[in-house]
Amino acid sequence: MTIFSTKRLRVRRFTGNDADNYFALQGDPDVMQYIRPPRTRLESDTFLREKILAASPRDFKGYWAVEEIASGRFVGCFVIIPIPNDETQTQMGYSFLPAFWGKGYATEVTKEGVNYFYNRTPLTEIYGITEIPNVASQRVLLKAGFKLSGSKWEGEKELLVFMIRK
Repeated sequence: MTIFSTKRLRVRRFTGNDADNYFALQGDPDVMQYIRPPRTRLESDTFLREKILAASPRDFKGYWAVEEIASGRFVGCFVIIPIPNDETQTQMGYSFLPAFWGKGYATEVTKEGVNYFYNRTPLTEIYGITEIPNVASQRVLLKAGFKLSGSKWEGEKELLVFMIRK
């Protein structure tokens, strides 16, 4: 089921056939560099099955697959999820396979994700959170209309917090 589309990308629900795709992201240290430690295959499969596939299809939040419309190739993941350790706030994020970096996909999907936020969610605000060295993602958030709203600490890492408010 398609959540939303851009000119080049389709954001859709993950299916049971996406285990290899999901692990390709979750197990890649380069992809996970600014997100979390890479997952093992078992951890990835378990998270996909128990968290992503078990989620209600009626929920406006989720972990979704991103694929190229023209080729049908899996390119990454887009999320609208609660912020860890603060379930009252929601964040938007993405990850892409390295072969698809530098194509403008992050900006494209984030801009349309902002439209989704405005038009299809009851949220009044949404966040984007990056590690300080992740300048590329900070640029994406700014291009999509987010504004820097501060910083916070997660363990020993200082994170920049961006926000859009309706």
